[in-house]
Amino acid sequence: MLRTIDLRGQVLTPAELLATVPRAVAAREEALSTAARIVADVASHGETALRDQAERFDGVTGHDIRVPASHLDEAVAQLEPAVREALEEAIARVREASAAQVPPPATTDLGPGARVTQRWQPVRRVGLYVPGGKAVYPSSVVMNVVPAQVAGVAEIVVASPPQREHGGRVHPVILGAARLLGVQEVYAMGGAGAIGALAHGVSAIGLEPVDVVTGPGNNFVAAAKRAVAGQVGTDAEAGATEILIVADDSADPRLVAADLISQAEHDEQASAVLVTDSTRLAESVADAVDARARSTRHAARVAAALAGPQSAIVLVDDIAAATAFSNAYAPEHLELHLAEPRPQDFVHAGAVFVGPDSPVSLGDYLAGSNHVLPTGGQARYAAGLSASTFLRPQQVIEYDRTALEAVRDAIITLAEAEALPAHGEAVAARFEA
Repeated sequence: MLRTIDLRGQVLTPAELLATVPRAVAAREEALSTAARIVADVASHGETALRDQAERFDGVTGHDIRVPASHLDEAVAQLEPAVREALEEAIARVREASAAQVPPPATTDLGPGARVTQRWQPVRRVGLYVPGGKAVYPSSVVMNVVPAQVAGVAEIVVASPPQREHGGRVHPVILGAARLLGVQEVYAMGGAGAIGALAHGVSAIGLEPVDVVTGPGNNFVAAAKRAVAGQVGTDAEAGATEILIVADDSADPRLVAADLISQAEHDEQASAVLVTDSTRLAESVADAVDARARSTRHAARVAAALAGPQSAIVLVDDIAAATAFSNAYAPEHLELHLAEPRPQDFVHAGAVFVGPDSPVSLGDYLAGSNHVLPTGGQARYAAGLSASTFLRPQQVIEYDRTALEAVRDAIITLAEAEALPAHGEAVAARFEA
């Protein structure tokens, strides 16, 4: 089911390693062109485009795109007690961890009367996307909404696909989670079209444009974020999920197999990769994956993901080579099943899970960390969703006359050097008789 890539005996440069990384490149390229067309359709035709897309992709017609308050109230009242309790625990844990992500204001006194203050301002309005296609993700409501609330965002909008099985409503557990968090503005719209609607606004349904769009989704949702970048801010492109496990001979093949399958069940485009220096472990994991994958509920979806070009078992000479491969891949989720794990060596990953008792499933729900993470190698330069996603650093400059006078000559000198004499003259004007 899982193909094997054998890199043993090779010394590869970072660029050569990157070329060996298993990726579903064709699927991503198709998503980019399709998503751009869908976003443009929403920008031009608004509600009409959203309804056409709902009929085509979700099999839904005549639904309330803007969710009535009564639907939210009904949903929270109908939450199963155990689900509500689990959501409330997740909310508390993510809120506590997110609070640590808000930097305090910092003041730098550069001399008497010369002060620069760094402060962090929340954006005014955000659009948070919650997937709802092949699975239901109330946990993504928590992961999106809580950091925005902690950051101090005033207006929070949630979008999630309409569900044919629920009469065109957003899934009730998603609505219940939103209501638990106090969210009032929710829209039944999904995929790339939802991203376009959040970015451009749809006046016919009372949707005003947002300043930042965040949230996970499939490759089309990730590509839509690229299509609206510049129109609005976005988080990293959290597309089809990825798990990369680095393991040595000490790892339990049953647990490695279970964790690979846990991410493969998300989507046929999900990536599941094991990197190891142990042939014995590789063979044992392959056998365990075959046995376990056949008995899981979403066996067909798992089989498609594991057989795709984005999934593999990679054999390397040693853990140093495994580390280099992982850093080239820059996975969304990285698990370390090693006798002597060194997480500090794995510098490119959305989130790092250390040890056999820290599976990705923990981070998906109740670790307190955020599960909206960069995919497609973006962890080399992008961060996962956090309170800082919704904050803008802003500098406040306060100089008095004496402090300005102390740097007057230097400003005039640099202004002349740049052939911008009026800059210097603006300072000199303050000291004219």
